[in-house]
Amino acid sequence: MKTSIRLLVTGGTIDKQYNELNGELIFAETHITKMLAQARCKADIQIETLMLKDSLEMHDADREVILQACQSCDESLLIITHGTDTMTLTAEHLAAQLKNKTVVLLGAMIPYAFKGSDALFNLGTAVAAVQCLPANIYITMNGKVFVWDKVAKNRQIGVFE
Repeated sequence: MKTSIRLLVTGGTIDKQYNELNGELIFAETHITKMLAQARCKADIQIETLMLKDSLEMHDADREVILQACQSCDESLLIITHGTDTMTLTAEHLAAQLKNKTVVLLGAMIPYAFKGSDALFNLGTAVAAVQCLPANIYITMNGKVFVWDKVAKNRQIGVFE
């Protein structure tokens, strides 16, 4: 039996790119399809873009959109791209209401479009993890997998622990 994965795109640093006109980091489109192709990923992944937002600009209504997308899809394996600043808040919101699905959130400290980005590695970790873990909410960053309520972003050194 083939198991399909639903990948929900919400934005975050992973999808930011440099705007040559004003020097700011912006959202134009998701890089996820290119990333999966570059990684030669053969998993059955259905990509759905919900939003392209910096997680500092996410509100409860955005988290509700993410929850509704998780609840309404047929897949029981879900990956969510997300900004790292409020990833744990979204994980907490999902954990309170979502049961019987394996959800892995991931982000990046450096945009995929930049040299030295951790985005591709974090995406690969999430794809592998979602296929191996029991139903719950997880965060994958820095080559580690964390249960949603046992992780925090260490802003001083830029890692999750």
